[in-house]
Amino acid sequence: MTESWISDRRPSLAGRLARLGFTGAARAERLLREAERAGGGPVGGDLLDALGGTADPDLALAGLLRLLAAADEQGAGAELREALAKEPGTRERLTAVLGVSASLGDHLARHPGHWRVLRDGPPAPAGTPRDDLLAAVGADPAAAEPVASGSGPGTLGALRVAYRRRLLALAGRDLIGVADVPEVAAELADLAAAALEAGLAVARAEVPGHGACRLAVIGMGKAGGRELNYVSDVDVIFVAEAGGDGADEPEDAALRTATRLASAMMRACSASTEEGALWEVDAALRPEGKAGPLVRTLASHRAYYERWAKTWEFQALLKARPIAGDADLGARYMDTITPIVWKAAEGESFVEDVQAMRRRVEADLGRRTADSERQLKLGPGGLRDVEFAVQLLQLVHGRADETLRSPTTLDALADLSRGGYVGRDDAAALASAYRFLRRVEHLVQLHRLRRTHLVPGDEDGLRRLGRALGLRTDPVGEFTALWRRHAREVRRIHEKLFYRPLLRAVARLPGQEARLTPEAARTRLEALGYGDPAGALRHIEALTSGVSRRAAIQRTLLPVMLGWFADAPDPDAGLLGFRQVSDALGTTPWYLRLLRDEVTVAERMAWMLGSSRYATDLLLRAPEAVAILGSDADLAPRPFEALRSEALAAVRRHAEDTASSAEEAVGVVRGLRRRELFRVAVGDLLGMTDVRTVGEALTGIATITVEAALRAAVHKIEMESRESLPTRMAVVAMGRFGGHELGYGSDADVMFVHEPLPGADERAAGRAAHAVAEELRRLLALPAPDPPLEIDPNLRPEGRQGPLVRTLASYAAYYARWSEPWEAQALLRADPLIGDAGLRDRFRALIDPVRWPEGGIDDDAVRQIRRLKARMEAERLPRGVDRRLHTKLGPGGLADVEWVAQLLQLRHAHEVPALRTTRTLDTLDAAVQARLLNAEDAGVLEEAWCLATRIRGAMMLVRGRASDLLPTDHHRERSAVSRVLGYPGTGDLLEDHRRHARRARAVVDRVFYGAE
Repeated sequence: MTESWISDRRPSLAGRLARLGFTGAARAERLLREAERAGGGPVGGDLLDALGGTADPDLALAGLLRLLAAADEQGAGAELREALAKEPGTRERLTAVLGVSASLGDHLARHPGHWRVLRDGPPAPAGTPRDDLLAAVGADPAAAEPVASGSGPGTLGALRVAYRRRLLALAGRDLIGVADVPEVAAELADLAAAALEAGLAVARAEVPGHGACRLAVIGMGKAGGRELNYVSDVDVIFVAEAGGDGADEPEDAALRTATRLASAMMRACSASTEEGALWEVDAALRPEGKAGPLVRTLASHRAYYERWAKTWEFQALLKARPIAGDADLGARYMDTITPIVWKAAEGESFVEDVQAMRRRVEADLGRRTADSERQLKLGPGGLRDVEFAVQLLQLVHGRADETLRSPTTLDALADLSRGGYVGRDDAAALASAYRFLRRVEHLVQLHRLRRTHLVPGDEDGLRRLGRALGLRTDPVGEFTALWRRHAREVRRIHEKLFYRPLLRAVARLPGQEARLTPEAARTRLEALGYGDPAGALRHIEALTSGVSRRAAIQRTLLPVMLGWFADAPDPDAGLLGFRQVSDALGTTPWYLRLLRDEVTVAERMAWMLGSSRYATDLLLRAPEAVAILGSDADLAPRPFEALRSEALAAVRRHAEDTASSAEEAVGVVRGLRRRELFRVAVGDLLGMTDVRTVGEALTGIATITVEAALRAAVHKIEMESRESLPTRMAVVAMGRFGGHELGYGSDADVMFVHEPLPGADERAAGRAAHAVAEELRRLLALPAPDPPLEIDPNLRPEGRQGPLVRTLASYAAYYARWSEPWEAQALLRADPLIGDAGLRDRFRALIDPVRWPEGGIDDDAVRQIRRLKARMEAERLPRGVDRRLHTKLGPGGLADVEWVAQLLQLRHAHEVPALRTTRTLDTLDAAVQARLLNAEDAGVLEEAWCLATRIRGAMMLVRGRASDLLPTDHHRERSAVSRVLGYPGTGDLLEDHRRHARRARAVVDRVFYGAE
């Protein structure tokens, strides 16, 4: 060190330090002057420049001065100073370590002689990590079963000192770029394996009779894959057998000894000492996890993996590797387990498990925590994205291609690229990002030698990272931009990784890159849930082949959309529907541009097409409706009056056009209905509307459609008769229609009422009203692309035997003389919604005393209603049907809840005005307010009613056909209904329905039947 920067000839030391990168230049100057005055000698210019070139010059200087002081105390300071002056490589490695790792600086201050492992010359320390660490604990590396000289704190401390000495040497090579990320990760894994071997030697010294068993330690995770971090839990599995001194001992005795050995080995590595701990040894990946035994025999492992293991456990076994203990037993473990892994990948549940794993990872990425944006491992575009994608592709294709079975991520990624399973450019981008993220992870962990995957949140920490990566102009800004760019690229590729090569397999694109074979493409589609992979490939080819702009955009869209289809209950239906819509709209300039530019539209479209035959059919009949998928506001039901005005205006325009027909007018209205049904269905599928909102919206759409058809029918009859209609008309909504609780597959139950105009002939008025009603039914029954709206008038007095249309006076006479209790009950849901306003009010005034009788119904009527309900339960259910699965008529189903509400109305509505409603849930709420029904009972009934209604709606959406029965035979339908309703599995839906129905039925027995 020839010249001091602290001489009088260098008066601006603080300025020089600042220019070198010291953030605390004044403090650094003070430390340098204090060290020189203390007799440590000046810090020369070359060394100062080296300090200024480190990631954190202030940290490096403080660590160097502490090391020099400690070396001086041991009489080795002169040797260190000479090496720093004359050996550029030593100077570079030592300052690089001190500028990144405060913990390794602390280690050097405690063990100043360890700086020598950073000297120029042959790699130090000499010998293998295993030999070095076994010698540190006093064991003979050449012994078949090395035993440490003890198991006390001194031995454990010696293990840690030797381990960190090796770690220091590796960090020195790493931080100056001599060792790349894969090499560093592999050496860390080998060092961890050596530490486990030394820990096992310590355990043998602690456990008497250890020779009664053989114990092999199987590395898992990053340790098994030889891609370990500086500080990480080391995942292991233990396998043991009787042997050696215990060859004749019972197996359970050998297992007990092996368990004590395994536990002692884990403690030897994780115990805290004066030299700290190494890391946690985690055996949670073993069969049955933490609930299972710590140690198993090879036969027990084999039995578990053959019978009970899940797909994710086989995914974990991709990285299994013997790393310590009995080498022969470890080799036999691998020979036994490896074939099982790939045989299991052909099991029945493999496809479902792979889909579940993909969804779980996506869900994890969708959950945001306070630290998620700083996560290198689990955050969006993080290490887990790369690792998980590579492992899943290995599971899918490694069954048939043994070249894909490497346990190391980067090697496996290269193999996948060579085989055409991952695009060459994608593989290169992922590998680059993975190396970058792992390097940042190493730097973050080196600072304090702590297990962390978080990028620092403070300016100093970010600056240290940026400078360590060679970013000097704007370390913080440049690092952040580089990190975000890599994360975005990983996320972008991850979303398409499974699907983009499928396009190259079928689209006949130019290029020399290896491609998926048709067989491999079918395998991948099948693994991702496509039931007809050959058909899916035909659709992909049809959409993407050629050189047109349309095909080019599809090639951009499909890799992402194929993933979204795979996440839906029926991927094949989703892809088929997408092809059909694309064929219908492909030449429309806005369609593909909308999907390309509006991710929300494309994602919602994929879920809808893969979930709902009902919504898909609606969209195929009006493909332009896809435009409403982009906005939450556009998917909310439209206001009733706005929709009514639009429909009636359409009828009015056609009425004014003499060349137009009633059929054309109603056709326009039915098109409007089709659009609005699609809007409600998609909002329902996306979870944007609740049961009440859907019921009200569907009722409003039906009301407007019937009213428009009534106007068109009246106009047609008037044109044919060449005179105005001689009577007023109204349509009374009944059943679910009147209750504002229509479902997607509900008929429109109605009654027709008319009232002749003053002076009109009653017979002529009756004939005209009947003609209008028949014409209305005909217009709405005409073949059309929209779902049918059946007009059902069978709840009218005398049912099918009675006249289709009655006068108001006829209704009054009938209800006064002939009506039965059940008809009064039916009128509880009567709501005159359509037609002449005055007539509607008069009809309402007529029926109110019938349905809400003064004083309530008597006990005899109550008994009749109960008997009728019991008879319906016995007679109306179809034969052979499991009544517990019937959402309408089964115990605790819709009918049970509705009859409870209606009996309360019949008995108490005369004195409780709030009960005078046609809506079931409003009735229950009013009964609670009037203290006629316990709030808890009402809650049970409401939950059961809502769940049954949602199930019926979901079945119609999924199947495109109405059903009251929970699906049990058709697995795909059952799974789809469960998924649409948000249940993780079909069993969960069935159990939830049964639980709600059981509780509701108990309330019905008490409240309706009066049972104790």
